Amino acid sequence: MVTTTGKTRSEQLEAYFGLPREVKFCTRCVFSNQRPLSTNEFAHTAASRKETLSFDDKGVCLACRQMDKVFDEIDWKQREEELLRLLDRYRSKDGSYDVLVPGSGGKDSAMASHLLKHKYGMHPLTVTWAPHLYTDIGWQNFQSWVHKGGFDNYLFTPNGHVHRLLTRLAVVNLLHPFQPFIVGQKTFAPKMALKFGIKLVFYGEMPGQYGEKASVEESRRFGQDKVSPGFQLSHDHIPELCLGGVPVGQLIREHALTQTDLLPYIPAPAAELERAGIEFYYLGYYVKWVPQEAYYYAVEHSGFQANSERTEGTYSKYNSLDDRIDGFHYWTTFVKFGIGRATYDASQEIRNRHLTRPEGVALVRRFDGEFPKKYFPEILEYLNMTVEEFFALADRFRSPHLWKKEAGEWKLRHQVE
Repeated sequence: MVTTTGKTRSEQLEAYFGLPREVKFCTRCVFSNQRPLSTNEFAHTAASRKETLSFDDKGVCLACRQMDKVFDEIDWKQREEELLRLLDRYRSKDGSYDVLVPGSGGKDSAMASHLLKHKYGMHPLTVTWAPHLYTDIGWQNFQSWVHKGGFDNYLFTPNGHVHRLLTRLAVVNLLHPFQPFIVGQKTFAPKMALKFGIKLVFYGEMPGQYGEKASVEESRRFGQDKVSPGFQLSHDHIPELCLGGVPVGQLIREHALTQTDLLPYIPAPAAELERAGIEFYYLGYYVKWVPQEAYYYAVEHSGFQANSERTEGTYSKYNSLDDRIDGFHYWTTFVKFGIGRATYDASQEIRNRHLTRPEGVALVRRFDGEFPKKYFPEILEYLNMTVEEFFALADRFRSPHLWKKEAGEWKLRHQVE
């Protein structure tokens, strides 16, 4: 296994968020063992993020091993036959909606919805939880998805005052600017399926492809725990949830909010989803899912366009383009875990056999942690923060076992080699 030097010193330094004190890098891709896996998006504190990417005895991470199965072991013809049998159980005879596809109109949702409609003959309804602040290219791709791709869509935009407040609290308490968005995005699709009586919901990629412990051989279903933690919509249980790192009951008391204000973020009761017979699946279980190929597919069939310039913090132009706050989400993962946007992109492309590890290392060393300056003034205004407040806050989340200060500048103690 590729390990860092100075192990004894590292083990003496405090590690935040329950991260491993000894920093290790995958021998295949460029991820480290500091990468958190599934997290509780209703967490009260950032310290709830504890489970991290695992490695085998040869130093290869689980994400890489999972993609070996995708490329070398899975019988995709057999998987497609399974998919057809599943779809036939839900296929409508009268053209009414028979599958719900959540997404933004990015490459993955564009490919998933188009395949289900035009290759497999389904009748999808697409639903979208709006970004904080649309980018020009994000809005353009969303419009192309609906108009050129040809899909009915419900776009939900949450109360701007509430969403800004929750996002600011999430940054202050968790350094996680995407937390309220992720919560809303996860809870929206199940509630729309209930509303329209659609019993089949399809997501795109499986989490196993990014190192989650759910296997690419077993995780055809999207776990109910990912959709709803089982809370009932009652006065007694809603306050147990946290948004922006603050219990809902406290939000209502201290910020002049009502339960209705927070309703878009509250999960549908698990019992109600079960009674309705709604099932959640990953299309990536049944269809070989390679992000670069999804990009080419979306360009051809839905008019998707890459950005005209390189995305800050990485070398790519077609991933996570919708929201002006995207870059800050990845920058905060760099601060908390030493893992920036280039690490995510390069690791994925190494696993998908588009890059060699030395190429990935070079890209990470060049771009990871680059600060997203383009939308910084707008994001500060959105968060109601000054420059000084933002950076002072971020510095409080730098774990001593990952960071040191030299000549007034923060430096990572360990870098991929």
